[in-house]
Order: sequence, then structure tokens, then C-alpha cells
Amino acid sequence: MEPKVSIIMGSTSDLKVMEGAAKVLDELEIPFEMNALSAHRTPEKVEIFAKSAYRRGIRVIIAGAGMAAHLPGVIAAMTSLPVIGVPINATLDGMDSLLSIVQMPPGIPVATVGIDGARNAGILAAQMLSIGDEKLAAKVNQFKEDLKEKIVKANEELATVKFKFKVN
Repeated sequence: MEPKVSIIMGSTSDLKVMEGAAKVLDELEIPFEMNALSAHRTPEKVEIFAKSAYRRGIRVIIAGAGMAAHLPGVIAAMTSLPVIGVPINATLDGMDSLLSIVQMPPGIPVATVGIDGARNAGILAAQMLSIGDEKLAAKVNQFKEDLKEKIVKANEELATVKFKFKVN
């Protein structure tokens, strides 16, 4: 199996958040790789990774980082592959990370999900890949239908919750 998606995190302390993307990709049977690379501590390795990703079969990169979250932008500056940034709540309620990722200069776009939103990053990566893959598109559609069913079931369960002044 060759990876189609690369999940990159600034350090392994980000794994708790980034595993959300891994779980979605796993569920949808999309091969992926996971690595820890730092834009600040290992810039040379980030450059090698970004410049070789397409050649290695990677088609979407999910990059998560906290604080001064330059990793997604640095990767995006070195590849034409789509990069999805995941701001991680490490300090300042994640706002520092969010702004570091979303405020990119013209010509260097990074798709950005919400703070700690790695699960959405995995879904977005799957949707990007499904554009040219009918089998994957069917899996993504089923995934979304299953989300609907979860809400319907949750609402049914909520109907059994009793309060003195609850009228439904």
C-alpha cells in the first residue's frame, strides 16, 4: 500500500489531536502516513518531505501544529499539493495557531479547519481524493449518511430524557 495522504504534526504531543484525521482515513480505507516534523527544529527535513511528497504518491497533506504554527504554511510554500492546516490548542486557546495557519500570503493557500479539527481535515482530504475516484466518493457519501443517522438516533434518545418542565 502506498500512502495517498500524509499527516504531519509538529511534535508527537500533537498526536492526540491528529489521530482524529487518522481514524477517518482508516475508516474510509485511505492509505496514509504519519510523521512528526518541525518547521522550526527540522526545517531541512520539512523541505525534503514537501518537495518529494508528490513523487512518492502523496496527493493531500494534513499538517497540524500549535502555537506559532508555521508547519502547514512552510509545507504549502514548497509543494503544489493541497495542504490542510489543523490549528492545535497549545496556548491562547489555539487562536495563535489558527491565525498562523489561516493568514497566509497570496499564492500560498492553506485550507484550514477549526481548532483541534483534525477529524474534519481527514474528511476534507477524503473529499478531495474522491473527486477522481467513484468508489471512494461512494464511501464518503455513506460516511456522511451515517453522520445523519447518528443525529437522528441521538434525538430519539434525547426524547427519553425527563425534566419537570420539559414538554417534549
